[in-house]
Amino acid sequence: MGEEAALERQWRLPAVALRGALFALVAVFGWASVGLAEAATWCGILALAALPGVVLPRHRLLAPAGRLAEVAVVVLGTLATGGLPAWMLPYLIAPFATAAFDAAAPAEEGDRWSRLRTWGPPALVALAAVGLIAQAPRVADFNRGTYVSTAAVALAFGLASAVGAWWLRRSRTSDMHHSQLPYAEAAALLTQLRVVARQLPGSTLDPGGIATEIVDTASRIPGVERAAVLSAASGRRLVVLAEHAEERVDWETSPQLNSLLADAWAGQKPQAGQVPLSRSTQGPVASLVIPLVAEGRTVGLVAIESDDPAAFGPEAITAAEERTKGAALRLETALLFEDVRSMATTEERQRLAREIHDGIAQELAMLGYGIDNAMAILPPEAGEAKGELEDLRSEVTRLVTELRFSLFELRSNVDRQGGLASAIADYARTVGASAGLRVHLSLDEGGARLPASTEAELLRIAQEAITNARKHARAENLWVTCEVDPPYTRIEVTDDGQGLSGEASEGRYGLAIMSERAERIRGSLEIRPHQPHGTTVAVVLNAGARPTPRAEAPRPGSAAWAAADRARTEQPARRPDRGGGRGSQ
Repeated sequence: MGEEAALERQWRLPAVALRGALFALVAVFGWASVGLAEAATWCGILALAALPGVVLPRHRLLAPAGRLAEVAVVVLGTLATGGLPAWMLPYLIAPFATAAFDAAAPAEEGDRWSRLRTWGPPALVALAAVGLIAQAPRVADFNRGTYVSTAAVALAFGLASAVGAWWLRRSRTSDMHHSQLPYAEAAALLTQLRVVARQLPGSTLDPGGIATEIVDTASRIPGVERAAVLSAASGRRLVVLAEHAEERVDWETSPQLNSLLADAWAGQKPQAGQVPLSRSTQGPVASLVIPLVAEGRTVGLVAIESDDPAAFGPEAITAAEERTKGAALRLETALLFEDVRSMATTEERQRLAREIHDGIAQELAMLGYGIDNAMAILPPEAGEAKGELEDLRSEVTRLVTELRFSLFELRSNVDRQGGLASAIADYARTVGASAGLRVHLSLDEGGARLPASTEAELLRIAQEAITNARKHARAENLWVTCEVDPPYTRIEVTDDGQGLSGEASEGRYGLAIMSERAERIRGSLEIRPHQPHGTTVAVVLNAGARPTPRAEAPRPGSAAWAAADRARTEQPARRPDRGGGRGSQ
């Protein structure tokens, strides 16, 4: 009820102003109609009756009692001064409106006074009406009609003000509740997710693990030779979550280019035919696509191929549907959990970057300015003190530089349009330019994308390896190799620095973090010395799905690498069939 309390505090001043304006109005009317003495007497009594509503507007008992006293004083004062000209009746607007505004507030759980607030406005209107009408016979006959009309108009205006105040409070409360509704629903859903996640086995919310189980199940169908689970990604493309095949399969990830994939996704029905589901398949094949549908939504596709064109008849299609039944909901749950975790991680990294930038970074900058000012006012004979300040200023400059690198790393993400290789290359170029490293890039990225969570983990591993080379290795050259051909991926960072023996403790802590990230995405991390000196950090996903190499790649730092590097600098080569590129800086 914090929002309701804030709303009441917001309208407390307007309520007091309304009472003050109406009080001044009836005081002027009374002075003009019944004289100063009587007007002052009844206005004083009215002020005492209004005191609880002004001082204690939220009190559960005194505030309603004060409004009741205000109505009673208005009715008695009107009758005691002859009924006409009914100079006190305009003040009825104040107690009616405040009572209705209070009655429109939502009842708190266990509030015993909520019914008193609810029936307060009609009780006040009834009291005023009965009191004024009951005294009508005491008014002179020639004034009775005017009196009744005046009293009716006053009650109507008071009732209208009560309805307006009630509607205003209700509308504001509804607006606040509607603005908080998405957060309330999100909190409830996340709470349920946390409870369910604690009850399920640890690997159940891993999309890769669930996809692997689906592929293993589909691969046991008679006749199946190649199978994969495809899920939606950005840019109307698909990503390969898991696959089964004897040799490397280049699965089609664009539904627009394959009618079976597009029809299965849109129609949510199994599609069979002889259209290859991969770019690398040659010759006659039998293809089967089973959509994974959960709650009316297509979550993913199970793509199956066989070299026997007649492998998938009606019985095989029915068997495939039965084997994949129930997997869609599990996969969707895992993908949603992964998406929520990714958004939370990104938001937390952005929050940390903002706090560092607005906090310690600014304080360090001010400290540097203070050292500069101190050096400016040092006397010429303070040579030793000046040297100490210069050393301190250099250290502050180093810390500010490290903070800038940290902020850049925190804010770096894989662009939905650019891809993993582009993000790693941008980071390597920026770090290399700032640290004086010569960066050599070898990028080979096809059109297919990895899952967003996997790309994020690979980017962090590459960032950590590049940061270690910059901070601890004292290297001059940095070689970054990025091969992305889902599900196979290899990221390799090599430097010509002082090697693992020179790693600081924080650098070795970074190696442990990289190892944990690699395990999280089921990758293998290798850290080995680079000859003649330096370190190589490589992370590989799905090594068994590696494409057949066209030629042995030269080792970083070798003569062959240098020659290839010069050739790439003069004329960058591109793979026409994959859309990736190779370049150097």
